[in-house]
Order: sequence, then structure tokens, then C-alpha cells
Amino acid sequence: QVQLVDTGGGLVQAGGSLRLSCSASGTILSISAMRWYRQSPGSQRELVAAITSDDSTSYGDSVKGRFTISKVDGQNTVYLQMNSLSPEDTAVYYCNADVTYLRGRNSYANQYWGQGTQVTVSS
Repeated sequence: QVQLVDTGGGLVQAGGSLRLSCSASGTILSISAMRWYRQSPGSQRELVAAITSDDSTSYGDSVKGRFTISKVDGQNTVYLQMNSLSPEDTAVYYCNADVTYLRGRNSYANQYWGQGTQVTVSS
């Protein structure tokens, strides 16, 4: 039905940058919002950034001014540009989306998650 694939993680030195990508595929009718969450060992999953269908954005306090979320509508893709990375940003990053999709002749709404991509920032 619907699948989210998030990519772009890796190992980077403190002060460096990475760009994460998340692509949604399937019988998608619309996506009302896409988000990035992150989770480090022993911590709860936290919201990093969100973007709605009308391009309204919001950010967690710890990433404001450093991270930028953007999307490409026709491709159902969202990006997270991460600059000035610090070791505290080390986590698994997950894409999340609110999707309306078609199955048969009916439409359904559900929330989906990507598989996660590891970001490691060395000091």
C-alpha cells in the first residue's frame, strides 16, 4: 500500500552537515504532513521537524536554526538538511507521514514510518 524509505544517514564530524531524504510510494492520494523524528539509546523518540501540505514548518527547540525541512510535492519526498551537527544529534532518524491512500475503490488514511537511518556525529 504505502511505504516510506528514509536514507542519507552516516558518520560526520562535529560541525559538519548531512541531508536526509524520505520518499513515500504506493497508491497515495495525498500527504497532509511529513515529519522527522529521532531516537537515541535510552531516550524517547522526539520530534525534530515537520512540514504540512501547505508548506508550514515547525522545529524542535534543539535544532532550530540548524536544521531545515523541505519537500518536493510531485515526488512525495521530504528532506532534512542538517547543519552544524554536534554529537548530541547522534540518533536514528525516522521519517513519518500522514497519508491518504487508495485501496480498491476506497480511500483510507493512516500514519506511516520509515525504517530509520543512523546519524552519528563524532567529536
